[in-house]
Amino acid sequence: MRLFGLAAVVAATSLFAPGVALAQKSYGPGASDTEIKVGNFVPYSGPASAYGIVGQVQSAYVKMLNEKGGINGRKINFISYDDAYSPPKAVEQTRKLVEGDEVLFLYHTLGTPSNTAVMKYLNQKKVPQLMLSSGGTRFGDDPKTYPWTMPFNPPYQAEGRIYAKWIMATYPNAKIAVLVANDDYGKDIYKGVKDGFGAKTSMIISEATYDITDPTIDSQMAKLKASGADLFLNLSTPKFAALAIRKMGELGWKPVHVLNNVSSSVGAVIKPAGMEYAQDAITANYVKDPTDPTWKNDPGVKEWDAFLEKYMPGADRSNGLLLYSYGAGQTLEYILRQAGDNLTRENIMKVATSLKGYAPASLLPGITMNTSPTDHFPIEQMQLMRFKGDRWEMFGDVLEARVTN
Repeated sequence: MRLFGLAAVVAATSLFAPGVALAQKSYGPGASDTEIKVGNFVPYSGPASAYGIVGQVQSAYVKMLNEKGGINGRKINFISYDDAYSPPKAVEQTRKLVEGDEVLFLYHTLGTPSNTAVMKYLNQKKVPQLMLSSGGTRFGDDPKTYPWTMPFNPPYQAEGRIYAKWIMATYPNAKIAVLVANDDYGKDIYKGVKDGFGAKTSMIISEATYDITDPTIDSQMAKLKASGADLFLNLSTPKFAALAIRKMGELGWKPVHVLNNVSSSVGAVIKPAGMEYAQDAITANYVKDPTDPTWKNDPGVKEWDAFLEKYMPGADRSNGLLLYSYGAGQTLEYILRQAGDNLTRENIMKVATSLKGYAPASLLPGITMNTSPTDHFPIEQMQLMRFKGDRWEMFGDVLEARVTN
């Protein structure tokens, strides 16, 4: 009996030994011994359907992971719905993912309007809203109020500050004309520009806005040229950025041209507009351009190329969203591997807010992902680039892309 009693004490004690305690499995909704459910929405249809490729890359990346055995023996069930870039539809799809599909968390959902529409609901439900495909500053600048939300992209306001500070340092006497979208995105990045200029906002002598429904921006561009500005700050979305670049050429207007990141795609914007009109344009980026020979022998880009060959044959490699989305897929894999067998929503968030120097293959050299419970912006660095010939060329140092001074 004494031997039995001793054995029982040893056994009971061993249950609380650190090594055993760490080995215990913990599951939240959507997680089990065999599966991890991850939710997503992107616009597969509607006015922003070109961004549907982001969801397609995520789905293909998950397929690759599952064919390799999944994550820690569990297959990922990536459930991606179409929100048609409509906030009401995004709300509907998000409720379906959380209450119907019971996903563990949402990942890389796309668009500032749609993510804004569901942010409060997801935080009330304590469901992680991770690595949003948006640089909306609101998604990371208030982690106390929205502790379950985290963007992937650098914040738009920080990008705007980078342009302002570069202009003041390089062209301190510039007369600036601004074209900006009349929407949440435009207001966000333009606020960063004005904050960056501070007392020097008087350098802006003319500005013009457009609505997404406008058929052309000919009158806006004519107004900006007539102002006598010698620096053009092009804060427009891809379609209108291309129209603006082409119109510059048609007008024979040749100011210093600063082009925002969302419209810096060579394949989607600059080629259609006319490469000759975009020469010497300046932008800030954080993702490698796979069409640039600089990355021809880069190990990460070669892996991405092999991934496309097998899982997305025929994909347009000049579309910058492909490598961007691949990096987000790698980040999903990294977070799930770090979470191990503790697949609760709380631990997923703990891992996501503890990134230290992580660099997926898509990021430019010197740029890494770093987070904390009080810093929900994973990427806060950008690299200035100048358009030469048919590609962007890096120059200068990697710059901090922070929202505050």
